[in-house]
Amino acid sequence: MQPTPKKELSLLDSTCLIVGIIVGVGIYQMAPDIAKGTASAWGVLGIWLAGGVLSLCGALGYAELASAWPREGGDYVYLTRAYGRWAGFLFGWIQLVIVRPGDIAVVAFAFATYGAALYDPLPAAERSVTLRLYACAAVAALTAINILGVKAGKWAQNVLTIVKALGLLAIVGVAVLAPAGRPVAEAFGPLPWSLALIFVLFTFGGWNEMAYVAAEVRNPSRNIVRALVLGTAAVTALYLLVNGAFLYTLGYGGLAASKAVAADSIATVFPEVGGRLISALVCVSALGAVNGLVFTGARISYAVGAEHRAFRVVGQWHPRTGTPVRALLLQGGIAMTLILVLGSFVGAILYTAAPVYLFYLATSLAVVVLRRKEPGVERPYRVTAYPLPIIVFSAVCAFLIYSAVDYKPWVAVGSGAILLLGLPIYWLTSRRRDAAQEGGP
Repeated sequence: MQPTPKKELSLLDSTCLIVGIIVGVGIYQMAPDIAKGTASAWGVLGIWLAGGVLSLCGALGYAELASAWPREGGDYVYLTRAYGRWAGFLFGWIQLVIVRPGDIAVVAFAFATYGAALYDPLPAAERSVTLRLYACAAVAALTAINILGVKAGKWAQNVLTIVKALGLLAIVGVAVLAPAGRPVAEAFGPLPWSLALIFVLFTFGGWNEMAYVAAEVRNPSRNIVRALVLGTAAVTALYLLVNGAFLYTLGYGGLAASKAVAADSIATVFPEVGGRLISALVCVSALGAVNGLVFTGARISYAVGAEHRAFRVVGQWHPRTGTPVRALLLQGGIAMTLILVLGSFVGAILYTAAPVYLFYLATSLAVVVLRRKEPGVERPYRVTAYPLPIIVFSAVCAFLIYSAVDYKPWVAVGSGAILLLGLPIYWLTSRRRDAAQEGGP
């Protein structure tokens, strides 16, 4: 009998997984740009709160789907049931070759950037080499930990998540010790509020990861929705507290004009060691996000490989380690290849944006489709205030797709072409499967 996933994730494990993936490095890198898209301190807090509410709307839809179908693969399972095997295949295809390895590469580069600030063994002229080495080392190490077993992967996630959360709270604590109100009148170029909202939602990205490991959650009918709501709410509270700390120590103008906002905020109390403390904190935060992405991403590939001939090599659960070893190895290999080829994380973010929100939109609408298509399926949780959260989140997804295409049309065309390449692959492998079934005994 083919080994299958075991239910080893508690509510704490599941919540830490969500928080660990969401709280990566976006809060440090994007807070100033987000502030530029608002007009005041209250506007800053308002747009971060809006990001949390919009993410919660999406999370409620995923909670209904994940509690009704608690299986490995998340969106792959829901898209297949709602629209057909081709839709699930396309999702698995784009996740396998572009989105998940790209996301891992993005956050691994962030770890490398701050790791190099702490220690760089090579001359400054060879910084790009250091970044690639550190990023690849992070991916390789965390892939190896997750290959060892679910317990090793989940405990690594729990520890990294707790440390990064304590680090963010430490920034808030430093703000309390800092001199009150330092209004700074530095010049900065404003940004459209719509672009600021895109940045906010990117920083909240990752709440849907719970769906990918639903088959490994204990008491899924209760804990999936609890983890999604608790995780999203916890991150929203952390982000509001941290931005409040930035505003308290630097003022609105100082926040919007800052190039390294967390370091600047810490430096108000610890001018000598603030930069190194923040670099260490960001490294831990990035590692937590990379580990979560590695952990959940391999489950998508496993789910696709278990049902589609083209990816059969990754659709196996290792009987000894209790993990999808081949999927983890393939995912890590592609991510490290992207790190070596791309050399930076900016292009990867733009490259994945349109496909990511396209599938977010399709999955959110799948809640409506499956209620009509499979009304008899037990749904331990039904979306609160249905269909309002679905409508709101779907509209936001459509807006972000439009914005990504409008901002970088050729990048969107490139990622779209790779997405569509999955259709002939699906068609060819499906024909072979059908032919084999017809020729069978």
